[in-house]
Amino acid sequence: MLHKSFSVLMTFLVLFSTVSFTIEKHFCGDVLVDVSLFSEAQKCGKDSGVVLEKKSCCKDEVDVVKGQKDLKVSSFDDLDFIQQQFITAFSYTFINLFEGLETQVVPHKDYAPPLLVADILVLDQVFII
Repeated sequence: MLHKSFSVLMTFLVLFSTVSFTIEKHFCGDVLVDVSLFSEAQKCGKDSGVVLEKKSCCKDEVDVVKGQKDLKVSSFDDLDFIQQQFITAFSYTFINLFEGLETQVVPHKDYAPPLLVADILVLDQVFII
């Protein structure tokens, strides 16, 4: 259970470290009017789709949170010869470590036990103590 939760946590950590987003804030004076994460922040001069004159006291602030873009993706050819040799030997021995089981012959596979007419242990009063 701990291993699975740790794996999910690491997956979300990689996902959120690579996501970029912007936060837009609109101030009228010192008062925060609107904060927006995925769309444009609402201005203080917007009334029913008609934009009025922009007031001189209003200001927009945009914070950009950049995600990690330099993820290292390396291939087998990027490794030096000793590392390639180790990985090849390790994978070969790991694959051959597990051998399949031979099919076992079960001699009593088609044997049908006799039908029990009565419970003999109870009839003979023989009990294991």
